[in-house]
Amino acid sequence: MIIDTHVHYDDEAFDADREELIGSLQENNIGLVLDIGSTKESLPKIRSLMDRYDFVYGAMGLHPDEIGDLTDELLGEIREDMKNPKVLAVGEIGLDYYWNKEEQELQKAAFRKQINLALECGKPVVIHSREAAADTLEILREMYGKGSLWEALHGSAAPGASSGPTERKGVMHCYSYSAEQARIYTRELGFYLGIGGVVTFKNAKKIKEVVADTPLEYIILETDCPYLAPVPYRGKRNCSLYLPYVVQAIAELKGVSPEEVERITEENARRLFLFP
Repeated sequence: MIIDTHVHYDDEAFDADREELIGSLQENNIGLVLDIGSTKESLPKIRSLMDRYDFVYGAMGLHPDEIGDLTDELLGEIREDMKNPKVLAVGEIGLDYYWNKEEQELQKAAFRKQINLALECGKPVVIHSREAAADTLEILREMYGKGSLWEALHGSAAPGASSGPTERKGVMHCYSYSAEQARIYTRELGFYLGIGGVVTFKNAKKIKEVVADTPLEYIILETDCPYLAPVPYRGKRNCSLYLPYVVQAIAELKGVSPEEVERITEENARRLFLFP
């Protein structure tokens, strides 16, 4: 079974055929999907999708581009969402300096606030980080590393082993930084890497190096649909049905079968998010 750990089926890009598409997933080996909150408007849509489909789960949070909407009232709503057994994570949260460079301090404050909510509720986090490598790493070390609040709540965090993370901290969504930093996020901090369609791009040398260097036990599959469709659909609307192309690319980089990639990434996703 393939688990898509990062979708946006709440997005308007799926308005024309959402029901047909989601209804076709399970018969095509996409067993579970996690719809990720990003905007204030996305949250009620995700609640509706979780109610309608038993294999659709959710994460609730605000993308760094949307932190202007992160009022105390909305944070309270997200806190209430965490009581829903189908809400498995806080996200997507993080830092994005590509568009909002003038908002860096506000982004960091909102990032910490949403991480604190996740720690309070015992949920993993889905991290968005774009052109903010140093600050993202600094905050995650502060919140999840040695001497962190995570350590105070859960005990001393042991370094990751080759068998993969043993603690439910979170995932670096759409990982785009170096293999060296990937080792810190995985082996030191115990985070997973979310790998999607970019790994199929011919010129995506960096992410191919990351996947080749990272043990499969630290990798989970994602689409970020409707964005970042893999080859041969690059530039078109993405969906979970295209994940076999990602599986094949990972399998070739790791020198294992696609079935092995499916099996291990499914185990990883279940371990992190506690899918039923």
